[in-house]
Amino acid sequence: MMDIDIFMIASIIFVLLIFACGIRMWLGPTNADRMLALDVINALVVIIMIILSIRFAQPGFIDVAIVYALLSFVGTLYVAKLIRGDLE
Repeated sequence: MMDIDIFMIASIIFVLLIFACGIRMWLGPTNADRMLALDVINALVVIIMIILSIRFAQPGFIDVAIVYALLSFVGTLYVAKLIRGDLE
């Protein structure tokens, strides 16, 4: 029998939310909607990394989540400037 605990259930729920945001990113009428959906997906990925870090007692995953969040933020700034037209 599979050992499913609250951490795995939460991870599954967050993965389903990632799929929902992926649909919004695909169907979003504007680029701002797409960018916001991608931002939410990145935040959910960070949350899943932290949940799995707690579940499997691997503190190294938290470091990876922090670096991923930082790179996601920098990417969001770049895309925002691109949408605004500040980049050439």
